[in-house]
Amino acid sequence: MTDWFKSKSAKRAAIAAVLVVSVIVAGYVLRYAGRVISVASAFYAKTLCSGVLLAQRSEDDVVKQDVLADMSFGLRHLHREIYRDRGLVSITTLGMGERLALFRPGLGCTLVTDTSVEALREQARDFTPPAPAPRSSALWPEGARVDPPGTVDGVDGGLLKAAVDEAFAEPNPRALRRTRAVVVVHKGAIVAERYGPGIGPQTLQLGWSMGKTILNALTGTLVSQGLLTLDQDQLFTQWRGEGDPRGRISVDDLLRMVSGLDFDAPQARMLSDVRKMLFLKGDSVAYAASEELAAPVGASWFYSSGSASLLAGAMRAAIGGSQARYFSYPRRALFERIGMTSAVIEPDAAGNFLAPAFAYATARDWARFGQLYLNDGMWRDKRILPEGWVKNSLAPTPHSNGQYGAGLWLKIPDFLRPPFPANYRLPEDAFYMLGHDGQMVAVIPSRQLVVVRLGLSRRRGAWDHGAFLNSLLRAFAKAGG
Repeated sequence: MTDWFKSKSAKRAAIAAVLVVSVIVAGYVLRYAGRVISVASAFYAKTLCSGVLLAQRSEDDVVKQDVLADMSFGLRHLHREIYRDRGLVSITTLGMGERLALFRPGLGCTLVTDTSVEALREQARDFTPPAPAPRSSALWPEGARVDPPGTVDGVDGGLLKAAVDEAFAEPNPRALRRTRAVVVVHKGAIVAERYGPGIGPQTLQLGWSMGKTILNALTGTLVSQGLLTLDQDQLFTQWRGEGDPRGRISVDDLLRMVSGLDFDAPQARMLSDVRKMLFLKGDSVAYAASEELAAPVGASWFYSSGSASLLAGAMRAAIGGSQARYFSYPRRALFERIGMTSAVIEPDAAGNFLAPAFAYATARDWARFGQLYLNDGMWRDKRILPEGWVKNSLAPTPHSNGQYGAGLWLKIPDFLRPPFPANYRLPEDAFYMLGHDGQMVAVIPSRQLVVVRLGLSRRRGAWDHGAFLNSLLRAFAKAGG
C-alpha cells in the first residue's frame, strides 16, 4: 500500500512538473510570437509609409509589391489605415500589434516607438525641409536631361540592351527578381536606363545597406572639416567607464566593421539584432552601444548594421548643435553638392539617422553617388571627400578575406550570391555598394563604369549581381577606360 501511494505521488509530481514546464514554454512562445508580430507590423507600417508618402507610389502597388511580396502566409493578414492629412500609417497584423509610422517632410517615415506622434512632430519643429530642386535642362549629371546616345564608340549596343533587358526577365516564378531600375553610366554619361512597372526616373527607391556608404561619405566630410578623425575613440558615454575595453573602438573600427561588438549575423532569425534595432527599438544608437564585446577590438571582422548605427551616433556628436542642424547636415555637406537632391535618410524615434538601412534616392541619384567615388571624391572641380579618402576606403580590412574595405565591398560576398553562382571573373578594381533585396551600385574604374541596379529580390538565388555585371561588361569589351 505504501508503494502504491509513493507511485501515485510520483505520478502527480511528474504531471505537475510537466504542467509547469508547459506553462513556461507557452508563455515564452506567446511572448516570442508577440514580438514577431510587432516586428512584422512595424516593417509593414514603415514600408507602406515610405512607399506611399515619401516615394509617392500607389498604395495598392506598395502593399502588393513591397509589403506582402514573398511573405509567409501567417504574416499576410494585416489591417492598414493611411491618414494622409496627418502623415500617419497604422498597421495591425493578425488583429494584434498595432504599429504606427509618421511621415515628416524632408525626413521620410519614422516608426513611433518609445515615443508619441506629438513628440516626433516637436522633434522636427525647427527643421525646414528643402524646397524641391528645379529641374535643370542641362545634361545629367549636372542637370535632369538624359539623352542616351544611339551608339557609343567601342560599346556593343546590342549586347548592352540584351544585358539590361535580361535584368528585367523573370526566369524563375518561384524566385522573382523584381528589378525596378537599371542605370548604366559610362565616362560620365548615362548610356542605358530602364525602369519596371510603376517606377520611373523620379521615383525614390530604398538602398538598404547602400546607406552604409553614405555614412562613409558623410564621415569623410566631417574629417575634412576637422570635426572627426579616423582614430577618434571614447565615442559614447557608456563606453568611458574605467577599464571598459569598448572605449578603444574608433571611428575607423566602425567603418571597417572590426569593433568586436556582439552583433548577431544579419537575418539570422526573425528577432535578430538588426531587426530589433530597426523595428522594436526607438533609439538605435543606444541599443547598439549597449552590446558587449565578443572579441577584442580590431581582432575580427563582422559585417553588421549595428556598427553603422554607432557611426551615425558618433557623427551626430561631431556635428553638434540642434536636432535641426543634424537633420540638415547630409543635404548641405553632401547631397546638394553633387546634385543628389532626391536623397532622404530616415531617422529613428530618437532622431538618429538610420542610414544603415533607410536611405532613399532616385536611381539617377544613386548613380551620381557612384560617380563621386569613381571620381576619387571629386565633383567636377570641387573636392567633396578628403584627398585619399576613397583610396583608404578601398584598402582591404584585415580579417575580411579581402572582401571589405571601409563602407565599401571589394568583392560580392557569398551571402548575397546564389547558392551555385555562375563562373565569372569581374575586374579586379571593381568595388560595390550593396544592399538587401538586391540593391547595387557597382563602380568599375578600369571601364569608367557606374552601374545601378535596384529591385526587390527577396529569395536567395533570385538575383545574381555578378552574372549581371559579367553580361553587361561584354558590351564594353572594346570600350576601354
